[in-house]
Amino acid sequence: MSAIDDVTKPIETTDGLRELYPQPTERAALKCLPSLDAHCRSFIALSPLVVVGTSTSEGADVSPRGDAPGFVQVLDDHTLMIPDRPGNNRIDTMSNLMANPQVGLLFMIPGVNETLRVNGMARVSTDQAHLERGAFNGRLPKTCMIVDVREAYLHCGKALIRSKLWDEKTKIERTRLPTLGEMVNDQTKDRSANPLTNEQANAWIEESYSKRLY
Repeated sequence: MSAIDDVTKPIETTDGLRELYPQPTERAALKCLPSLDAHCRSFIALSPLVVVGTSTSEGADVSPRGDAPGFVQVLDDHTLMIPDRPGNNRIDTMSNLMANPQVGLLFMIPGVNETLRVNGMARVSTDQAHLERGAFNGRLPKTCMIVDVREAYLHCGKALIRSKLWDEKTKIERTRLPTLGEMVNDQTKDRSANPLTNEQANAWIEESYSKRLY
């Protein structure tokens, strides 16, 4: 039990939660669509980043997917295709889909405070036609995620406005954080069978960024 659980009683029902919040407006309810309209299609076409949420009985996971705008392709009003680019090979997202095909997507566009949320059911495909559609410079992805859209709706910009995510003045100096190599070394040094120096770890990551994006 956490310290918070010691002093507070969690809300355990939707009715109890609703007592704290007013009902959503009519517009908020009506904006949820069962398929992709022209505005959703345009948003996806301009988005270079989608955050993918999946879950199993053991827990939930969220993972970013990014590439040039349009890398997520609309196959029709009810279907999206997301090519899988090289990553860390943990395959968490796709493994989760084997147990639970439900997926939540959040599309973002740099400079735009609003986002697009898409919920549906997903499957992993190795269909040649899908792989060819997701190719980059002749390189085919190993797999593609095919998403059957159940809900799609535009989300207001309050969160991004509050966070000032796109504001140049809020960007931090990268030196305020250690490098990724240094942080992972700190997290794994006592358990790794093949530890790297910070210099080796940084060099491996830089090589991955420069040579293994696709």
